Amino acid sequence: MSELVDLYEPGDPAGRVTGTATRARVRAANLPHAATGVLLRDGTGRVFVHRRTDVKDVNPGAHDCLAGGVVGAGEDPAAAAVRELHEELGVRVPLHPVLRRWYRDERTHHLAVVFEAWWDGTPLRLQPEEVAEGWWEPAAALRERLADPAWPFVPDSRALLRAWPRWWHDPGPPPAGA
Repeated sequence: MSELVDLYEPGDPAGRVTGTATRARVRAANLPHAATGVLLRDGTGRVFVHRRTDVKDVNPGAHDCLAGGVVGAGEDPAAAAVRELHEELGVRVPLHPVLRRWYRDERTHHLAVVFEAWWDGTPLRLQPEEVAEGWWEPAAALRERLADPAWPFVPDSRALLRAWPRWWHDPGPPPAGA
C-alpha cells in the first residue's frame, strides 16, 4: 500500500488534482481521491457480479458488480478503469462512460468514474487476490437483491447504481463497436 494516489478537490466534478499521498494515508485519513468502476455485461445484458476477497482493504468479502479501484497518481480515470478491468477480470474491451459523481462514507471519499462495457462471453480470468468468486446475473434480479439492505454489497457501488437511472433495464444488444 505504498503506491501513490492523487488527491482531488472534494466535490469538484471536474476532478481537479490537489496533491498526492500514499494509498495507506488515503485510507487511514479517508482523503478525497478518484476511483473507477466498470459494469460488465454479457451479450444478453446480464451483469457480472462478484464477491470480493476477505483481504481487501475496504469492504472485504462483500459483493460488487463494478470492477475497478483507486486511480493512481498521474493516472487518467479512464486509463485506470481499463487497467482495473483487465487486472480483476482479464478483460480488454471498449468502455462507455455512464456516471461521474462524488461518494463519501466513513471508509472512503472519492470521485467515482463509472463505465459500462460488454463482454463476448469467453471465460473471464478472475484475479485471485481481489475476486473470490463471480457469476453472471440478470440485471433485474440484481436490482431485486440490492433492495435488501442486509445483502452484503459494497456501499459505494449500491449508491452509484441508485444514481444511474434504469441501469437494470434490459439494455438490448451491445452498442456498435463494443
